[in-house]
Amino acid sequence: MVQKYQSPIRVYKQPFELVMEAYERRFPTCHLIPMFVDSEVLEETESEDGAIHQVQRRCKLDVDAPRLLKRIAGVDYVYFSQENTLNKRERTLHIESHNETFSNRVIIHELCSYSAHPENEDWTCFEQSASLDIKSFFGFESTVEKMAMKQYASSIKKGKEIIEFYLNQLEEEGISHVPRWTPSLDAPSSSSSSVTTKPVCATPKLLQLELPVTPAVSIPVSTDANDHEIATAINNDATQSDATSNDATSQPENQMENQTGTPDDKLDADYIKRYLGDLTPLQESCLIRLRQWLQESHKGKIPKDEHILRFLRARDFNMEKAREILCQSLTWRKQHQVDYLLETWTSPQVLNDYYTGGWHHHDKEGRPLYILRLGQMDTKGLVRALGEESLLRHVLSINEEGLRRCEENTKVFGRPISCWTCLVDLEGLNMRHLWRPGVKALLRIIEVVEANYPETLGRLLILRAPRVFPVLWTLVSPFIDENTRKKFLIYAGNDYQGPGGLLDYIDKEVIPDFLGGECMCEVPEGGLVPKSLYRTAEELENEDISLWTETIYQSASVFKGAPHEVVIEIIDASSVITWDFDVCKGDVVFHLYHSKRAPQTPRKDPLVGQHSSITTPGGNNVQLIDKSWTLGLDYSMVESPLTCKEGESVQGSHVTRWPGFYILQWKFHTMPGSASTNLPRVDDVLASLQVSSHKCKVMYYTEVIGSEDFRGSMTSLESSHSGFSQLSHATSSSNHSQSSSMISR
Repeated sequence: MVQKYQSPIRVYKQPFELVMEAYERRFPTCHLIPMFVDSEVLEETESEDGAIHQVQRRCKLDVDAPRLLKRIAGVDYVYFSQENTLNKRERTLHIESHNETFSNRVIIHELCSYSAHPENEDWTCFEQSASLDIKSFFGFESTVEKMAMKQYASSIKKGKEIIEFYLNQLEEEGISHVPRWTPSLDAPSSSSSSVTTKPVCATPKLLQLELPVTPAVSIPVSTDANDHEIATAINNDATQSDATSNDATSQPENQMENQTGTPDDKLDADYIKRYLGDLTPLQESCLIRLRQWLQESHKGKIPKDEHILRFLRARDFNMEKAREILCQSLTWRKQHQVDYLLETWTSPQVLNDYYTGGWHHHDKEGRPLYILRLGQMDTKGLVRALGEESLLRHVLSINEEGLRRCEENTKVFGRPISCWTCLVDLEGLNMRHLWRPGVKALLRIIEVVEANYPETLGRLLILRAPRVFPVLWTLVSPFIDENTRKKFLIYAGNDYQGPGGLLDYIDKEVIPDFLGGECMCEVPEGGLVPKSLYRTAEELENEDISLWTETIYQSASVFKGAPHEVVIEIIDASSVITWDFDVCKGDVVFHLYHSKRAPQTPRKDPLVGQHSSITTPGGNNVQLIDKSWTLGLDYSMVESPLTCKEGESVQGSHVTRWPGFYILQWKFHTMPGSASTNLPRVDDVLASLQVSSHKCKVMYYTEVIGSEDFRGSMTSLESSHSGFSQLSHATSSSNHSQSSSMISR
């Protein structure tokens, strides 16, 4: 399995030429890198005008590994091949490296580059990527993995010290400027420059730090579930040393605030430190790689970096697991328009009067503080008066407001704030709070919040817990994530007033008056909800499922041999059909057809089951094109087929040329078999044995815009949005063509 590593961009606040001067001073020997034994220059070339300088060398390292492991491996030293290309005209240094030792067991490939900053020519950027393909290592993969991680972590600080040491040395010697390269008057033009080979010199002028300093360069990583975290621990010691040496530098804040949203954008290391916090190089790599994947599958509509980071932290930076739950959450947000909740949700008056919770200043760490007087809340009365639906929407709006306040406090306090503190006062908690429907509603709310707002709770302070609390805790705790439970602090009676109590986390000036403080708290005092406000069981039952069905999107199942089809009748030519769909499961092929004849009455495929219906929230399957119809005769294709992969979000439009019936079709995508043989492939046979492999699921929304309303129509603009507005820095704009369909993924 190939593991990959991608670093953020590191920035030196020194010119490129000065950084190169410091870079060269580290060699041929460096007392700060004792494991670097030697290097042999194999070839050195330079262009006739002196602008391009290339060095190819073989580097020798003394790996810090147990003697027993070295004896088993049969080596004392590890060798790497590297090629450096310095372009003085373009002010770039490109470095490419790969291992020679154990190349039949481990393949390490690394690319590094130094370049002048694109917006400030007096700064220098550094970027690095690497890949690691592990075969085997004498059965010591797990042991070697631990060694690699230990040595990799220790190398980061060392690398920073190395580059800073030589930059400081240059400053002490009074060298603060190195002139840029300029072509000599008698030098040949760049178009006719050629590269000539120079004699190998005893003291190489340029030597790459990135790979040669790697202490664990010959050690492969095990292939367990945590491989993504270890990926390049083997070969990134010195490379990351260079990279992390820039942690002390920073770009202007106005540049960092402009978060990016296109595939070409890259994260800056100083932006990460300022807005996301201190991350290890491997954590940074996971964030960048997941962000890149989202950019590729959700063009221009990716969540904010801090939101992506929350899901990575929730899964201990296992990128595959984080990607799975993040995609599920994005689909949920889009389906139920959660991004617009703060704009569209208005709390019923009964919530304003009897829901005993609200925001109240911030804690000592700058986190937004939410206070919930649960003991004073009539949970039974609220559930009877509002139902689970309204309570859930209200809690979701609280979480959305929490995300907004975290962003605001990050700017106010000048440091990353990604979560909030919740203070729960249990005074008054009794058996009434253990009413079964109320507990059921609470568990459902916890389940939704855990799935879609991970790592947003920084600390939970539970105050004045009564004797009945252990009973409630026993019911609720199994549904709370273990990492979240570790953030709970529980105080009985007045223990919160003593040492280790509330004053350790909240400033005295903002402690609410009902807890003995001097700050007035605007959280409602609650009380019993009047029974006159209770609603009937039938009313509540009809509304409680609306969060899952009240949506502009519909779900559909697509089976092998049973596509899902939607018909749209067009009366006026030049109308615009728009669509927006997510492929939730499997791969599908999307078609758009036109027919002058009305299709047959919708029929449900028997594969879906006798209990399914067209309005089933879990997905339906409707087929409209009669099997007796002939393509080109009874109906025609008006858009080229589009293959859509699982997890992709697709938006598009079609300007109709004729009236009639337009059929949108999602068809099961079958992988083509081998062209060289008629025999089925092993993969195809195995896939055919799995029922789940024959089912796909899509969530879609379609809209027809009249030709007179198309240009400048707010409806047309909104119809092409993916629905991640509050979690996205950039949304796709409506880009309709009058002559063809424009589909963006």
